[in-house]
Amino acid sequence: MPQNPHGRSLFVAIAGNIGVGKTTLTKMLVERFGWTGFFEKEVANPYLADFYQDMPAWAFQSQIFFLKERLKDHLQIQAASAPSVQDRTIYEDAEIFALNLFERGLMHARDYACYADLYNAISSSLRPPDLFVYLRASTWALISRIRKRGRAYEQNIDKEYLAQLNLNYERWVKRIFGQHNVMIVDTDAHDVHRDKEWLEGVIEEIQRRVA
Repeated sequence: MPQNPHGRSLFVAIAGNIGVGKTTLTKMLVERFGWTGFFEKEVANPYLADFYQDMPAWAFQSQIFFLKERLKDHLQIQAASAPSVQDRTIYEDAEIFALNLFERGLMHARDYACYADLYNAISSSLRPPDLFVYLRASTWALISRIRKRGRAYEQNIDKEYLAQLNLNYERWVKRIFGQHNVMIVDTDAHDVHRDKEWLEGVIEEIQRRVA
């Protein structure tokens, strides 16, 4: 059973923007190594409908709900006795998506300050992943993949929204690169759903990084 140098069960995180291919890679790692997969849950956010009607009024409540769900998964991973791989992390929820809402004026400064304080208090006591795998893609590549997968609620996604998320991801990865084990995978030149040979190479490198 793979373990990190401290004797705890392995924890690998797959990070990246909407449509980049996180779920595809996570599923392949689960199938290949028998790791426990933690995917984004299809849990109904009771604030989401209100959020779409009035984003500044409901951004805080909606993001707190998502943070709570991601925290539950993270605590499960920390307590697990078997290796785990997670499709998007609690760190991305806070440091990419909630931050983006604040930067776009869709979360009030007072609400964001409260959210950030809560997140910082929580995250300081969490065990970080043994490896962050960051899947990188250009905005245009993301739009193409989102259109191909055909989820109705994603089809009108704003290009500028994706671009800002990408910018936040790049800042975040640069910030954590010297603190954690980070593997950056450029995906623009590959079909993350069909380029099996390339994906095999990615999986082999992940295996090497956590050996």
